[in-house]
Amino acid sequence: MTADGGKVSNCAAPSGALPDAVPHYHGHRERLRARFQDAGAGALPDYELLELLLFRSIPQRDVKPLAKDLIQRFGSFAEVLSAPSARLTEVKGVGAGVALDLKIVEAALTRMAKGAVAKRTVLSSWAAVLDYCRMAMAFSEREQLRILFLDKKNALIADELQQTGTVDHTPVYPREVMRRALELSATALILVHNHPSGDPAPSRADIQITKAIVDIAAPLGIAVHDHVIVGKDGYASLKELRLI
Repeated sequence: MTADGGKVSNCAAPSGALPDAVPHYHGHRERLRARFQDAGAGALPDYELLELLLFRSIPQRDVKPLAKDLIQRFGSFAEVLSAPSARLTEVKGVGAGVALDLKIVEAALTRMAKGAVAKRTVLSSWAAVLDYCRMAMAFSEREQLRILFLDKKNALIADELQQTGTVDHTPVYPREVMRRALELSATALILVHNHPSGDPAPSRADIQITKAIVDIAAPLGIAVHDHVIVGKDGYASLKELRLI
């Protein structure tokens, strides 16, 4: 009671309560950022690296469960970034804005990998070529045919996605490939396609179409340096396998 007989409301918080406590994930975010700065990305599992990206997109929520859900759904950090936006938004907690942010990161990484190829002689930077092709194609849900057109010094003239097919087939038209090579005055090319199954082992059809392109290209003075097949499980080179 007050001196004038009024009641005093009890505003005190219950013992041990923290009414304005900072959410637990705030401290976690700072700790995770510090680990990244001190030890680098190699010290973080896929879901924690994904968390770091999601911090920017979702500033006021614990994103660890979401990062783990995404990795479980798609398989790896790279596969999350490569997943179509429509499939990303099927995961609870991923809105259109989050999906867009992830696709922007994917585009930036692919652009960086492509830059490493564009500024060098392709055959002398083969590892960079493979890295770029895997980044651009390995996790696609449909087969794609990409062609790297080269000049007489084996420098990249053009990098073009020629065809997109189904989950297990892409139509390839050898004469169209040659027509485009002649338009670009290319003297060599490298064929690249992906296997959405993940297994990059060449099929009989892959070998046959490659030989058909080689046979048409040779009289035109155009060399087919390789046909590379990329997948989630690695890559296969028909040249290394002595199939061309």
